[in-house]
Amino acid sequence: MFSKILIANRGEIAIRIIRACRELGIKTVAVYSEADKNSLHLEFADEAVCIGRTSSAESYLNISSIISTAEITDSDAIHPGYGFLAENAHFAEVCDSCGISFIGPSAENIQKMGDKVKAKETMRRAGMPLIPGSRGAIKSKEEALAVAKKIGYPLILKAKSGGGGKGMRVCHSDVRLISALMTAQAEAEAAFGDPDVYIEKFIEKPRHIEVQVAADNYGNAIYLGERDCSIQRRHQKVIEETPSPAVNAKLRKKLGEMSIKGIKSAGYSSVGTVEYLLDAKGNFYFMEMNARIQVEHPITEEVTDIDLVKLQIQIAAGEKLKIKQEDVKITGHSIECRINAEDPENGFLPCPGTVEFCYIPGGKDVRVDTHLYSGYRVPPYYDSLIAKLITKGKTRKEVLTRMSRALDEFLIEPIKTTTSFCKKVINDPDFQRGNYDTSFLEKFLKQEEDQS
Repeated sequence: MFSKILIANRGEIAIRIIRACRELGIKTVAVYSEADKNSLHLEFADEAVCIGRTSSAESYLNISSIISTAEITDSDAIHPGYGFLAENAHFAEVCDSCGISFIGPSAENIQKMGDKVKAKETMRRAGMPLIPGSRGAIKSKEEALAVAKKIGYPLILKAKSGGGGKGMRVCHSDVRLISALMTAQAEAEAAFGDPDVYIEKFIEKPRHIEVQVAADNYGNAIYLGERDCSIQRRHQKVIEETPSPAVNAKLRKKLGEMSIKGIKSAGYSSVGTVEYLLDAKGNFYFMEMNARIQVEHPITEEVTDIDLVKLQIQIAAGEKLKIKQEDVKITGHSIECRINAEDPENGFLPCPGTVEFCYIPGGKDVRVDTHLYSGYRVPPYYDSLIAKLITKGKTRKEVLTRMSRALDEFLIEPIKTTTSFCKKVINDPDFQRGNYDTSFLEKFLKQEEDQS
């Protein structure tokens, strides 16, 4: 097992990793930018080192500074969390060349699964059902039009690298496709340094289902149920739950077994998530794989009683999986609401500023992963996620009731947050019935606008 881990991240995920390390008896090194000098993760780590100025490029994405800090502090491993360098194959390679363990999959795995076109080819060979589309990146408008003619509209342009909705455009006609192609390529280039985009058939009213997997270096692999991540705004997840209201035991087994087949075919080792689109008839299609810990991992932990961050560290340390598939039991239900420092009444405009008062909800089966405290200044330079509120219960109804209560208790003043917005969503009659898809939030916001 590792003796010291450097955490190349910030905020709630840095604290989450520190907690797992402490329980494993591992010392930790926190890194921070000048803007994060008062961040809570610095207080909990054994050591803290400033790695650069405010911008991500000069700090959390500064590979040379992070590696130098790891060497100076005698860290034998680096945990990247999610975002930033978590799926950066070059970073994983640099760690390896410096004799530092990267807590995640190999650089080869990241390259294979992080590139969505390569990932689809890998999964195609494994027999995974795929959405009809281009076999590679689209290089010209003529090529785009030829693919559109073959698969038909509507279709969607997607960035080959990255995610979060960048470089993504839905098209219903040739004219829209030609104009959207250049825009999507430019956006992908700006966001990920890679202008390549590909085309897929646009599945209307799908659910976004992801399967949590874990695999060691010895050929052992398990799946830990699915998460429904269909409640999204501009392709960014807002609320997630497990199990999905749309997935029964038979479909769960099919999704899980197909995911294991896919990751074994790719030679994948670490924790990860295989993502699908599920249509109204129960057909599912491989979409992409996230080769890292997910923001929404806590809800899987709640229903399986398995610590995914510890598992990730143990696999990276060369340990064999101690859990077999028959040991995995899904018990109860869990939901996560992402709490962002944004103003829902003003187009979800980011709301950085000082938190003068903060009260964290509690009680039975209520979990809050956060770096907030009274007096903390939310910086304007990074992602607006400031907390994750997770509730668990024996039934979905119990979880929703508990979530509504916990959202009422969550007090963050005076900055604006999405707590009240999340409560409106979970109390919506259709959401209460589990009747939603990826278009749900767009319609919900339109109704809110019409009523105001």
